[in-house]
Amino acid sequence: MSIASRVADLQAGTARLLALPTGVRDVVSFRGSFLSAPDFASDDDVTQGLVTDLIDKGSATRDRFEIADLLDGRGARLSFYSDGLRMGFAGRCLRDDLPDVLALASELYLTPAFDPDEVQKAQQKAVASVRRSRESTGARANGAFTRRLYPPTHPNHTLRASTEIEQLEAVTPETARAYHGAHVGTEELTLVAVGDVEPGALAATVTEAFRGWAPHGREASFARTAQPQPPGRETVEMADKLNLDVRMGHAVPLRRDSADFLALFAGVFVLGGNFSARLMQTVRDEQGLTYGVGARLAGPAVEHDMDLRVSISLSQENLERGIAATREQIERWAGGITAEELERAKTTLAGQHVVGLATTGGLAARLLVYAERGFGPGYLDRYPEEIRALTVDEVNAAIARYVQPDALHVVAAGTAA
Repeated sequence: MSIASRVADLQAGTARLLALPTGVRDVVSFRGSFLSAPDFASDDDVTQGLVTDLIDKGSATRDRFEIADLLDGRGARLSFYSDGLRMGFAGRCLRDDLPDVLALASELYLTPAFDPDEVQKAQQKAVASVRRSRESTGARANGAFTRRLYPPTHPNHTLRASTEIEQLEAVTPETARAYHGAHVGTEELTLVAVGDVEPGALAATVTEAFRGWAPHGREASFARTAQPQPPGRETVEMADKLNLDVRMGHAVPLRRDSADFLALFAGVFVLGGNFSARLMQTVRDEQGLTYGVGARLAGPAVEHDMDLRVSISLSQENLERGIAATREQIERWAGGITAEELERAKTTLAGQHVVGLATTGGLAARLLVYAERGFGPGYLDRYPEEIRALTVDEVNAAIARYVQPDALHVVAAGTAA
């Protein structure tokens, strides 16, 4: 029996509920999200991230210690996250505790305290994290790379550290409360529960837990396409960083639900998806120029486009040779992959998918992502079938259609000379 055939897709009050009973007894993993609709022109994603960090720091009726006691006393886990256009929550608990844990999640989202002391501590923690990232060659290379490809209003654009710190420090309890009131609501509210669940009873539980939620009526404001600078090379100079991180690639006018996505995804996996990929076999193993190298399609979504991104770590003395060798392999790969390479990639990708479904938490995460993308529960079964059905002609056609080796952006972060 397929996994999708066991998923109950129900309406539970204002929420869509996907419930998957499994052989696991007494335990339930759950995950939920809603469309928060940030305005990227106003750097709303920074405020949203900070608001998310504050959700579990207290509600109108409980402080953070009472919340921790409630969860720890039941052996339950509950966390909150911000994911670009959405906000969400995830957890795991005993079946009998699920009504109380879901009610707590709803309470924290509906009536967060935004205590001034907690806001200040969250700000300090977030600012410290941004400042630490300024010392990371990988973070600096990624940031500069995305700023070459995407406008500030695109979800894949990375703010400069100084701008992000300025935005974080501008948040007050009042602005956090205002953002929360304008962006937390029932738009695309979806909950997934996997484990020892009875769908009908769970629907009643979810309806009750989220009874107080209402729509916020907002639409996200963001750029859906890249606006890249002319291809070129950029160096982010960092003192005393003799091991540099390099990013190479370009924007790809493709979205996660595009017909060509899986073909290009598999092709990029052949280039740099694991230890048997071309880049690892050549630039690292044969030529010994790098500590690590890989390639991926970065920032995929159904709402906006993405980019081809090659990441490579190089010593100062191997910087130029490493960049040249990586360029050469990208150019060769752009000419096409072999049927043998594709078969290996298909086996690995299908296997990774199956392994990811081995736990209730993994199943819940995948079900929610597919629901958010509009694919539905059936994609759990269709994805490996669609991967296995790919042909070398389809993959090579996608590579030829979307990859431009002569249009690469190259960013190096570290001490270049």
